[in-house]
Amino acid sequence: MELPIDHFRLLGVSPSANAEEVLRAFQLRLDRPPKQGFTYEVLAQRSELLRLSADLLSNPAERQSYELALIEGSSGLELSSNREVAGLLLLWESNASFQAFKLAKKALQPPQAPALGSGRESDLTLIAALACRDASIEEQACRRYASGADLLQEGIQLLQRMGKLVEERKTLESDLESLLPYRILDLLSREKEDEKSHREGLMLLDDFVNKRGGLEGKRNSEKIAGLNQNDFELFFLQIRKFLTAKEQSKIYVNWYRRGSEDAGFLAAFALIASGYSYRKPELLQEARKYLRNININGFDPMPLIGCLDLLLGDVTQAESRFRSSSDEKLKDWLDNYPGETLGALCDYCRNWLKKDVLVGFSDVEIQTVNLDDWFASQEVQVYVEQLEAKGALGIAKAGFSFLSSLTPEQQIENNSSRNLEEKADLPMPGGALGENFNESSFKSRLDIKEIFLRSNLVEKIVSKYYSTFELIKNSDFKSFILKRPIYTSSLAFIGLFIVGTSLGVLTQRKPSQNNDLSNISKSELVKPEDIKNRDNVSTKIENNKEKLDLKKSIPLTSLDPSNQEIKSLVESWLEGKADILNGSESQFLSSVARTSLFNRVIEQRKKDKLLGQRQIINADITSINIVQKSDRRIAADVELDYQDKLISSSGEILSETVIPSLKVKYIIGKNKKNWLIVDYISGN
Repeated sequence: MELPIDHFRLLGVSPSANAEEVLRAFQLRLDRPPKQGFTYEVLAQRSELLRLSADLLSNPAERQSYELALIEGSSGLELSSNREVAGLLLLWESNASFQAFKLAKKALQPPQAPALGSGRESDLTLIAALACRDASIEEQACRRYASGADLLQEGIQLLQRMGKLVEERKTLESDLESLLPYRILDLLSREKEDEKSHREGLMLLDDFVNKRGGLEGKRNSEKIAGLNQNDFELFFLQIRKFLTAKEQSKIYVNWYRRGSEDAGFLAAFALIASGYSYRKPELLQEARKYLRNININGFDPMPLIGCLDLLLGDVTQAESRFRSSSDEKLKDWLDNYPGETLGALCDYCRNWLKKDVLVGFSDVEIQTVNLDDWFASQEVQVYVEQLEAKGALGIAKAGFSFLSSLTPEQQIENNSSRNLEEKADLPMPGGALGENFNESSFKSRLDIKEIFLRSNLVEKIVSKYYSTFELIKNSDFKSFILKRPIYTSSLAFIGLFIVGTSLGVLTQRKPSQNNDLSNISKSELVKPEDIKNRDNVSTKIENNKEKLDLKKSIPLTSLDPSNQEIKSLVESWLEGKADILNGSESQFLSSVARTSLFNRVIEQRKKDKLLGQRQIINADITSINIVQKSDRRIAADVELDYQDKLISSSGEILSETVIPSLKVKYIIGKNKKNWLIVDYISGN
């Protein structure tokens, strides 16, 4: 046998050691033989090999010849067969544990295997066990944990085959078990191309968690790999970042089925992360059932399920989930949120996704969470529409509908009216079709609102005397009369004070069937006849011209729509929706909006009709900005001059809202050849 070692290393001296130092080292090695249970024969052979090395290195002539041989490339020591075991023992003592283990293992294999029960067999087996453990420790020191574990497994298998050294084998088994977490981390953290190592790491992880009794661990689970629950959780946080969302969801589901409640929670998060990142909304539906079934002490699933409802387009149900939460602080936050309820839900959902859900996955790298992009995804739209068709959800699309709803429950405070005692009511986001309607509470709110409007009417007119006069003076008079009827009443009132004569009488005019906001209730003043006639003619001419222009561009089929064409599409939507809610028919709406939006407006009109009400709405586009544009999707920020009135069957104004600068984002998608409005979201 040739040992991969020279005389200097075998004796344990430096190549620069003199003869005296060599002899001193030789004596120390003789006085300190290994005490692990080797036979007398192998220890005697060890002493003989040490003496031969000391004689050579202490003889100047022989040492010079040997050093020249080393320089020329000669390496290794040739040993006779009767000294092989002693040579392997010295090789192990020289910290060449890996080589000593491999050579000892080879020497125990046929055909050179020693006789059963012989001293040679006993010594070789002991050398293999000791060298195996030391070699594994050396690998661990270099952070090669999987390699160290492989060596331990080899040693254990060898000792099992030899049927010897039971205590040493148990030591190796204990080392192997303690190494398991590090081994898993080593295998999973390797390059993605190393699929074999990755699969092995997943198998070991699955086995490890099952032995512990799930992620929670059972009694005495710290005996497995020597990790208590806190240490295990730290370890698990480290390995999560090396696994994809799909891999994690798969293993979590398996552990949950075996009784781990924590795994069910993590399975839901992994499914949500995968579904959101890869635009697979069906995975969110699957995650919902895990959140519902989790029975962890102190865990409140309602806000999380509410976020899933929101991501699947059911705003009404999402709010209901939040309201039913056991967390009073959350409900207080929702009630005191500075803005609409939908904004609060979206804000909560964004933070939840970013901080809690979309973290700890190797394939999910999201810096910001954009819900607009989620709802604009074709996969999401198709899935949500399928849910609508099946009746699975009372859909209230995740967008702010300022033109159609049943109840004025969401209040938005306009900058120009922040000092008023109450906020102006605007409709629910998207028209909450699934909401239960309470007629008595609805009417009581309207009564309160009506009293508020009437009690402040004179005060508002008088306080705006000078500002109104200046505004009229600096504006185009005709345009002012057409677009600001409330200021016309103010002007008449001012005239009463200045001239001292009555220029008009309080009157009630029958509601017309067009969308003209110049229809005035009985509480408003009649204009002078010459002004009224001239305004009516101008209004008709302008309206007819606008409708002719809209007809030319609807349906919108351009491959690359211009800003003007997009503006015309939005105007058609606004006009068509206003016509229907006013009780008329629209020739535009079904050609500019997707079916679900069109049906929502029709349903709203049916409910208004049952209550004997109609809506007069005027929404003029003051600016439009295209913020995103592709072959199949356009996003536009639109600013509107918005007014609405809710009118009873007797012509009485039940409520009125004025927002000079309402900001709305419109999402426009291409369906086959036509561009249609898919969704819209308030920016106020």
